[in-house]
Amino acid sequence: MVRSTVARIDLEALKSNFVAIRQHVSGESQRTPPRIIAVVKANAYGHGAPRVALALEEAGAELLACADIEEAIVLREAGVRVPILVFGALSVSDLDGLFEYSLTTTISTPSAARAVQAAAVRHGKTLRYHLKIDTGMNRLGFRHDNLRRTLPELLASSHLQLDAVYTHFATADVPDSPAFDLQRKHFETATAALEDLGVRHVPRHACNSAALLRDSRVWYDLVRPGLLLYGIVPPPLASTIPLQPVMSLTSRVVAVKGLRPGEGVGYGWRYQAPEPRSIAVIPAGYADGLDLRLSGRGYVLIRGHRAPIVGAVSMDMITVDVTDLGDVTPGDEVVIIGPQGDESWQQIDVREMAAAIGTIPWEIVCRVGTRIERQYSET
Repeated sequence: MVRSTVARIDLEALKSNFVAIRQHVSGESQRTPPRIIAVVKANAYGHGAPRVALALEEAGAELLACADIEEAIVLREAGVRVPILVFGALSVSDLDGLFEYSLTTTISTPSAARAVQAAAVRHGKTLRYHLKIDTGMNRLGFRHDNLRRTLPELLASSHLQLDAVYTHFATADVPDSPAFDLQRKHFETATAALEDLGVRHVPRHACNSAALLRDSRVWYDLVRPGLLLYGIVPPPLASTIPLQPVMSLTSRVVAVKGLRPGEGVGYGWRYQAPEPRSIAVIPAGYADGLDLRLSGRGYVLIRGHRAPIVGAVSMDMITVDVTDLGDVTPGDEVVIIGPQGDESWQQIDVREMAAAIGTIPWEIVCRVGTRIERQYSET
């Protein structure tokens, strides 16, 4: 059986976005184009990692990236063959999966370096890794200004092979922040220090989606698009890359109720009718990933028109005001994210939804719940 609320994932749009990004970063003829690390962490930003990863591999992705070993194992068991980079911390992880599933790890702390080295010795294998440098994010990574003290032990390992070095920008999507350029300079100074330590001609990467759009100087040898792959431009940035949204989220009206003046709807009666109103009930709520703050701020599309979300967002339902939409009936399609009908200009955009409730697009798509079926199309 199919639930009323469904996420539709357009894999052709995903592949088209990948190709468009690749063409964009290939536009500078005076340099070798950077390769693409396609980021599929967090269940491919809510889109469903196994199918998304396989589609990206088919589109030509040579390297995928995810958050942890467990996410990478899901991809391998789905049949992904290309290298998979694990971003996350490994100090307290079960490291056997790195070897059993041929994963490329990030080493970002001295304790992780020692743990991975010990695991490689135990398995009798050489493990490929990317070295993460902390240039100012102050989460994971070897401090950019302390490498001569912290790295020699790691670089001396005969069981670990350095494949690339990278960093992560804290303010790539904050256009007026000086921290972005400061981190760029820290990274370039750090990679120069690596040469003094004997590390030469190792690929570098730093770009997430926002940095990719913001400054071609930091494209280096690889770029790491995430949100852009899914057809969403990180706000407040703009882009000329021809991207297509990959996910739409739809449901159906299950009931239509009449409210008399002064009557409320939903928990807490957060909405009370000032006059007779018609309210449609839709079977999607916060258990499906819809944010509580959409009440009184968000909209859905019904019959090609916007209908405001009124009353509390509950676990399994929302209610919307359809008074002015004519004879809305059970079974009518409801668009929560995406376009409706042939009027593609009439749509609920992820950036719009995020702005309405004071959050970011990444959260909107990543929170689409596991009980929502993902239906994939490739036409």
